[in-house]
Amino acid sequence: MKAHRGMRPQDVLILLKIMAKGSQPWYSKELAMELFMSASEVTESLNRSMIVGLLDPSRKKVMVNAFVDFLIFGLRYVYPAQPGPVVKGVPTSHSAPVLSGFFKAEDKYVWPDAEGIERGQAIEPLYPTVTKAVKVDAILYDLLALTDVFRVGKTREIKVARELLQKLVYGYQKEIKSHEG
Repeated sequence: MKAHRGMRPQDVLILLKIMAKGSQPWYSKELAMELFMSASEVTESLNRSMIVGLLDPSRKKVMVNAFVDFLIFGLRYVYPAQPGPVVKGVPTSHSAPVLSGFFKAEDKYVWPDAEGIERGQAIEPLYPTVTKAVKVDAILYDLLALTDVFRVGKTREIKVARELLQKLVYGYQKEIKSHEG
C-alpha cells in the first residue's frame, strides 16, 4: 500500500457516490466507470478514506458521522472554492434544484460545462468529471450540490444545506443498517 499523503478531492466524490448507491452492492470498477475515472484512482481513494476513518475497514461502508462532520466543518478549509467568471454550466450550491425551494438565487453558481443550460459564476468542481457523473445520478447531484454549499455558501445557506444533507445521509445509514441485519 502507498504511503498516505492526505485526502484528495476525488475522495469526497467517491464517498458521496457510495452513499448515493444506498444499500446497492458496488465494486471499485463500477464506481470508476460511473464517475468517469480510472479504477486505480478509486482503489487508492478507498484506501485513503479507510486510513483516515471515513470508510470502514471492509472498504464497503462510509462512516457517516465522521464524513458528515468533515463535510460540514472541514471541507471549506481543505477544498475551498471562489466564484469565478460567468459561464455556462450545471447549477450547484444554492442554485441547484435540491435547494431551489429555499433560496431565490440572484447570483447563480454553476460547475463549468459546455453542454450546460444555465449561466452563472463558475465554481470549480471537486473533480473534473463531476458534471458527467451528475447527469446520470440525481442523488449524487443533490449530495454534491449540498456539499458545495459548505465550500462557498453563506450562513443561512449552510444551515439549510446541513439539515438537508443530514436527512439524505442518515436515510442512507438507516438503509444500510436494515440490510445488514
